[in-house]
Amino acid sequence: MLEKPLLSVITIVYNNVKHIERTLLSVLNQTYTPIEYIIIDGASTDGTLDIINRYKEKISLFICEKDDGIYHAMNKGLALATGHYVLFMNSGDEIYAPTTVERLLCPPYADVYYGETEMINENLQSLGKRRHQAPHNLSINSFKYGMPVSHQAIYVRKNLASPYNTTYQLSADINWILNILQKAKTTHFTKNYVAKYMVGGLSKTKHGQSLKERFIIMKTYYGLWRTLFYHLIIAFNLARYWIKYKKTND
Repeated sequence: MLEKPLLSVITIVYNNVKHIERTLLSVLNQTYTPIEYIIIDGASTDGTLDIINRYKEKISLFICEKDDGIYHAMNKGLALATGHYVLFMNSGDEIYAPTTVERLLCPPYADVYYGETEMINENLQSLGKRRHQAPHNLSINSFKYGMPVSHQAIYVRKNLASPYNTTYQLSADINWILNILQKAKTTHFTKNYVAKYMVGGLSKTKHGQSLKERFIIMKTYYGLWRTLFYHLIIAFNLARYWIKYKKTND
């Protein structure tokens, strides 16, 4: 790539009038060019469309129609993307700062770029860095004890990105990233924040189903016995984390 690579940013949204504009502006205000911005709306009825239409001249492609769930909608966006790289920045989340993409996508160009994520709550208050910190060398083995990089903080070369496996309703993003890392030859880590992630979502409200899906995914990549062992470590680390958290807040 002799010229700056085109980045396709895809936003999935459905009835999120409270937060969609913040997400939109975090993409549209980037100092980096070129960016192809694709928005897939699931036929919102709460005023979300009015906000999107304010910025329609700056949006590359806007689809508004019913879908069969978030990963079905994300597959729509992925199929339409024409960029060298792709980033999913769904409604409620943000690219961290206006200069984030410009600082991140620099030669020599890697297959995968990633960084840290700041957690925020519904009131946009910072909750600090994720419990799982991003590793210096991202690989399949990095996911043994949890998801070390959030979906919003990973930029991938488009030709490595297969469609999401919609068999998984809550954890297809983990499978998607692992599949990409199987094929990636180079990754680049920036120690800086690259995204803001709003806590919550279906994976939190349906935590049991999410854990079952993650177990199946991990078994696919690591095998049954290694997955069982890794889950024992995960349970131990989680218990230790909550004990420490409770003592800190007592």
